[in-house]
Amino acid sequence: MVEKKTGTAGLPAQEVVVAHMKNIGPQSAKWLAAVGIHTKEDLEHVGAVAAFRLMKHHGYNVTPVMLYALQGALMDLHWNRLPGKLKDDLRARARADEH
Repeated sequence: MVEKKTGTAGLPAQEVVVAHMKNIGPQSAKWLAAVGIHTKEDLEHVGAVAAFRLMKHHGYNVTPVMLYALQGALMDLHWNRLPGKLKDDLRARARADEH
């Protein structure tokens, strides 16, 4: 089992900075901050798909793995443990408004 980065269990979402969430590394945390997402509460409010789209629209080189990482962070689950059906759904939702 993968350990959490820090002892964030039990903390209110507004007190958990994204850099301390599972799957979120230093670069991802910088990109999230650049689009206005600083805390777990922010990410919960925006959602993984919208956060992914924001980063993409700001010119960051995001891949489906980032999308999975964001959803996994919300679920406190390593991104590669997300069910395939959920990954498919996330990708479809992320592409829904692309032209």
